[in-house]
Order: sequence, then C-alpha cells, then structure tokens
Amino acid sequence: MGYRVAVIGATGNVGREMLAILAEREFPADEVVALASKQSVGKEVSYGEDDVLRVHDLESFDFRGWDLALSSPGAKISAVHAPRAAQAGCVVIDNTSQFRMDPDVPLVVPEVNPEALATYEARGIVANPNCSTIQMVLALKPLHDLAAIRRVVVATYQSVSGAGREGMDELFTQTRGIYVNDPINKEKFTKQIAFNVIPHIDMFMDDGSTKEEWKMVVETKKILDPRILVTATCVRVPVFIGHAEAVNVEFEAPISTEEARAALRRYPGVSVVDHRMDEGYVTPVESAGEDLVYVSRIREDPTVENGLNLWVVSDNLRKGAALNAVQIAESLVRDYLSVPA
Repeated sequence: MGYRVAVIGATGNVGREMLAILAEREFPADEVVALASKQSVGKEVSYGEDDVLRVHDLESFDFRGWDLALSSPGAKISAVHAPRAAQAGCVVIDNTSQFRMDPDVPLVVPEVNPEALATYEARGIVANPNCSTIQMVLALKPLHDLAAIRRVVVATYQSVSGAGREGMDELFTQTRGIYVNDPINKEKFTKQIAFNVIPHIDMFMDDGSTKEEWKMVVETKKILDPRILVTATCVRVPVFIGHAEAVNVEFEAPISTEEARAALRRYPGVSVVDHRMDEGYVTPVESAGEDLVYVSRIREDPTVENGLNLWVVSDNLRKGAALNAVQIAESLVRDYLSVPA
C-alpha cells in the first residue's frame, strides 16, 4: 500500500514543482490531491507527464485519512490549515515561513540535519527552510565538518520566481515594455526589476535588515550551528529561475581550497564545477531544472585568517523549495512513518 498525499497551493510555482517531483521520483503515493483557494477550484494541474488532477478547495477539505501534506500556500494560509491538517493526523511539510522558527517544529535539509526529523510528532509539522538558506547550508555543511565555521558573509542574487508567478510576469512585461517604449508598471516589486537589481526582499526590520536577510541568519543557526555568525544582503535580480550566492566563510582552523573541493565533491546533493577559465563555473540559467547545488569559484580569502570564498547556485523552485520538501517526505516514509494498511 502507498501513501495518500495532499499538495496545498498546487496552482503556484512551488506547488506545481512539488507535483512534478513527486511523479519524477516515483514517490510511493496511492492517491494525490491538489488543493488551492476557492478561486482555483476546478482548474487542472499536471501530475507527471500523463496525469492531470482537478483542484479541490483547501478551505473545506477534510484531512482525515491523509498521510502527508506538502504545503506552499503562503504563511497566513499555512497558519490556519497546517495545524488543522496535523490535528487530523496528516503530517505537514510546510514550505512557508510560518513555522520555521517554532522550537517544536524541525527545520530540515535532509542532507544536512536529517536527525531533526525525530521530533516531528511534537506538532505534526516539518518546516522547509527558505530557498536561499537551503542552498547555502548544503554548501557549508561539509566544510563545517572539516573546520568549524566562525562567520559567514553572504550576498544573494535571487531570481524573480522566488516572488511567485506575479514576479516572473512582471519581469517579462517590463522587459518587453522597455523595447517598445511602454511605461514601466511596478506591482510586485518596489522598483523596476527589468535590467535592474533591487537590494530589498521582504519587509524591512527595525535594524535595517530585511526579513529575507533575517531568515538566512536565524535559519542557518537552527539548521547548522547556533554559534555561527551570519550577515546577509539579499538582492532581487532580473533572472527568471535560479538563485546565486557569493559566500565568504571564516573558519576556526585552516582549510585549503583543495580540502574544500574534495569535501564538497564527496557530499550528497552538491556538485563542484570550479575551473579557472571561461565558462568554468555555473550560473543560474544553467541550474534551472536541476536538483543539485553547484559550487564554483572556490578560492582563499587572504584578507582574513582561515577564509574561503564560494559561488553557490541552485534552482530555487526545486532544491530551494519543492525538491527539499519531497526529500523530507521520503525521509519520513523511510525512517518514521508506518506503511498504510
């Protein structure tokens, strides 16, 4: 027997990727249901290459008898429906920011801290980290195992798909408009995104940081090590899919570029593409549709003691969101959940 799986927010960018990846990886599901808001009820979404699912209303859906829910409907909606599903006995893997810093909710990247799943029953909810955090901690973990990380300085270059379909549409519309002299309309982003970069993702906080930057700090500490100091600058760039990060790392002990490359090459989920020549690195365009986190431009930082620089790239819709959620589901099924009768 297989599992009964609900995908919440099935019509969004991440929800569609969740459905695609469940099918690609042949997740042991006997039944999959697509859930979204009332406005989407009756629409059709793809599940794999051949199957089509009709969208059902999340508001009225009864989660009793369902085993797992992969959820990406927005934080406010998750705040209502994730606990409701968990109370009905359905384990929720939530991709929103709503539960990430709840001490009773594990925040998990399966390659990095799978042991955290042992506490999933406290709330019946597992949190999927922020997309920019996932790819960074996956690159940092094998290095942290070699020599403890003291401090991380990261600048992100985040694609518009991280802001949903509306963000992708706005980049397309503005780009086309510039070529035909149409006025620039800003709806999703605070400034023009076409042919521009915007150092502002999510709301501003009292200390001048944005909430996206705060997420990278606190989530890295929760997943990897609370002693690591992290400072981030998060920037939206005119790229459709794929986040990139320039990461500067200070270690408590020396670590050479050769040792770093070897450790990263051995680590699951990571690919090292680091050739000191033209095209000897990975860019966001090349990461789109791929499952790995790519690390390039590995080099020593001579301005600090025990410092390295890294260039880290990944598809934010896949490993940064949907794939990580499916991998969490696979880990739960393998190690914690009983096979349905």
